[in-house]
Amino acid sequence: MASPRRIGAPDAKNRTVLLDAAERVMIEHGYAAVSSRRIAEEAGLKPQLVHYYFRNMDELLFEVFRRRAEEGLEYQATALASPQPLWALWDFSTNPAGVALTMEFIALSRHRPALRAQIAEYSEQFRREQADAIAAVLDRYGIEHADLPPVVASVLMTSLSRVIIMEDSLGVTGGHAETVSRVEHWFHALEGPRPTPSG
Repeated sequence: MASPRRIGAPDAKNRTVLLDAAERVMIEHGYAAVSSRRIAEEAGLKPQLVHYYFRNMDELLFEVFRRRAEEGLEYQATALASPQPLWALWDFSTNPAGVALTMEFIALSRHRPALRAQIAEYSEQFRREQADAIAAVLDRYGIEHADLPPVVASVLMTSLSRVIIMEDSLGVTGGHAETVSRVEHWFHALEGPRPTPSG
């Protein structure tokens, strides 16, 4: 009987280096450029190591997605505890690199059904937790959930940031400045001026 193939430890340094490399390739060149050889080249490692740490490319790609989603959930918790949670959540939602990576995963998932199911399941969890975070923010400011359901606020914030950044990449900017200005005017009315980045 053949022994099961060895898989590298999940906390190994080279595994993290490969995940970072895969993320860079996706953001800079798109999901179609992702291959074990391209990732290894970007990481400065041998291609065989990709298959040592990951059973297949779906596993590697989902781990890239899962890792960023987990970081997003942690960021949301930090944002909620900050003095200006709406500004913090908005800055997170409109981060160009994060949105670009998400859009690549959406496009990729159309061609990988198993990966699509995993991304959808994780995205639903992310949406629920984001809606819970927004609900707490609305309660803080005395905004009735009937007037702005938290899950609606979550969908609007996510959709708006994705559309703006996607259209910006195409050179389409009509209505963007006006829309962002209106959203940020509302945040300013609730939380004051946008916080100055630290550091």
